[in-house]
Amino acid sequence: MLRVGLLGAGRIGQVHAVNIAGNARSSLVAVSDVDQNAASRLASTHSAEARSSEQILADRDIDAVLIATSTDTHSGLIEAAARAGKAVLCEKPVDLSLERARQCLSSVADTGVPIMIGFNRRFDPNFATLKASMSRGEIGNPELLSLTSFDPAPPPLAYIKVSGGLFRDMMIHDFDMANFLMGETPIAVRAVGSSVVNPEIGAAGDVDTAVVTLTYADGRIAVIKNSRRAVYGYDQRVEVLGSDGLLQAGNMLENTVIRSTADGVVSGKPTYFFLERYMPAYAAEWDAFLAATLDGSDIPVTLQDGITALALAEAATESARTGQAVAMEE
Repeated sequence: MLRVGLLGAGRIGQVHAVNIAGNARSSLVAVSDVDQNAASRLASTHSAEARSSEQILADRDIDAVLIATSTDTHSGLIEAAARAGKAVLCEKPVDLSLERARQCLSSVADTGVPIMIGFNRRFDPNFATLKASMSRGEIGNPELLSLTSFDPAPPPLAYIKVSGGLFRDMMIHDFDMANFLMGETPIAVRAVGSSVVNPEIGAAGDVDTAVVTLTYADGRIAVIKNSRRAVYGYDQRVEVLGSDGLLQAGNMLENTVIRSTADGVVSGKPTYFFLERYMPAYAAEWDAFLAATLDGSDIPVTLQDGITALALAEAATESARTGQAVAMEE
């Protein structure tokens, strides 16, 4: 039984609390948050205690922490937890600064504790099945990858201003998926972004619509499309063209009913947002973390994986700013 402290009681922290408390192999012991009332409410829901992060990290009876706090605290909390001998599952990204994330990796290298980064999409049943099909060679050599990620609506402007930008906050999931599916890091990144959904996002220094092209050493290509607005719902699709065929993973729909009449064919819309779309993925992610900490299985998404995705986000940000491709060796 893994005794767990949850750092962060916001929206994503609440998702993780359900999985920790509901899993027979883990127990939610304590919850912390900068909003003490939020921590108390969430802790009470799951028969846990509301404590400070410092108290959780100092408790030798707590085996692991799940970090779901604001991004600017991630590196420091990873380091503190690792030094305290606790296993760590930290939400993406590792940090908003690539340099700081690398310092974090160096700082915890000799602690020996399991550290996993929360790129939950790797654990989505559909994407995982697609990856397994690729690994079995069912479409031959994968040559062209297309990743589509459209949010139903942009987040509040206050969040945009502290998010680190679309490439670090939103597209970083797709960078990790590209690494996961293609099995290696690209050699070059070219990005274009604009603000067409909300001019205020552009005024805040960010983009809300972007396309990135990743080029690999052997000539393979990946294309990522992001938008902060898709009025029909949360659009999450993967397509891989290989030498022997095509693999596609489509959207999860609100229902499976299809109405066909003389007026046309109508089906349900995609589920509205990530909470509905990826709940099974979050549960599978927690199972994988438990396997790594309790059974000694390999960590499926390492701290280095998180840093690699952040490096791609940094390169895309620079490419969008300059209009030039960025070599990853830089």
